[in-house]
Amino acid sequence: MSSEFSGLGELQRLSAGELEAVFLPARGMLGASLKHRGVELLRRVEDLGEAAAKGSTAGIPLLHPWANRLDGNRYSAAGKEVELDPASPLLHRDGNGFPIHGVPWALLSWEVRDATARRLSAALDWRRPDLLAVFPYPHALEMDVSLAPEALEIAVTLAAGAEGPVPVSFGFHPYLGLAGAPRAAWRLELPAMQRLRLDERGIPDGGAEGFGASDAALGNRAWDDGFALPSEKAGFALAAGGRKVSVEFLEGYRFAQVYAPPGQDLVALEPMTAPTNALGSGRGLRVVPAGGRYRAAFRIAAQAE
Repeated sequence: MSSEFSGLGELQRLSAGELEAVFLPARGMLGASLKHRGVELLRRVEDLGEAAAKGSTAGIPLLHPWANRLDGNRYSAAGKEVELDPASPLLHRDGNGFPIHGVPWALLSWEVRDATARRLSAALDWRRPDLLAVFPYPHALEMDVSLAPEALEIAVTLAAGAEGPVPVSFGFHPYLGLAGAPRAAWRLELPAMQRLRLDERGIPDGGAEGFGASDAALGNRAWDDGFALPSEKAGFALAAGGRKVSVEFLEGYRFAQVYAPPGQDLVALEPMTAPTNALGSGRGLRVVPAGGRYRAAFRIAAQAE
């Protein structure tokens, strides 16, 4: 095992053309590396052992059962009232003390079902008592990863158990960066969409405003904005230094978060099945009926410019 991934369980490597990827099934099926022509495109992957210990997000993590934050320790969805244990070891919290990003990726072990040089399939059964205490909706997740010479595609299918419906609020948080050019010179391409109005805690308050398509240098601007998309197909991109990285929503994602913290050489272009705090507010929340399935997919493409 490579020293950079030591202590993180068995890793799965994928390779196709000029792209290489590494996933960690025993640690949340984390996308731990994505290289184009040998150059790393992911960020916060320098010390994954430390990130796992702290519960920090890194690389390409699946955020489940909710993406981003809740507005407290209680939520109501799909006919159930849930109160989270403030002391639960399965919860990570933001600077305001709000539960954020569901169960940390490092605490979820997936079972590999199939693995080849270009494809990886794994499953997660959500029936353990400690998991049900956080999200009391029995279900299973399937993740199918495929690598083609031009792009990495990740598809997740949620299969609701026979016991009852399951609310859908997961998302991904791919941290991207470009070598060979300063952050200020990176060009950020965003589609036309609706910007969600957020309160001072970063929680949507129900309002929204139009946001026109843009293609501009990132400069010193910081982003932490939520958006509603007009359809499940949308494209975002980051370009500089002779390389362009695109994040394309293919199905199942009607919301997005754009995150570019000040002073950090990274941008997260995040596909989300629901807006922040959807389990608490009910806004934009979809529910899978008992025995039903929900599929969501996106791809990350890389090309030389």
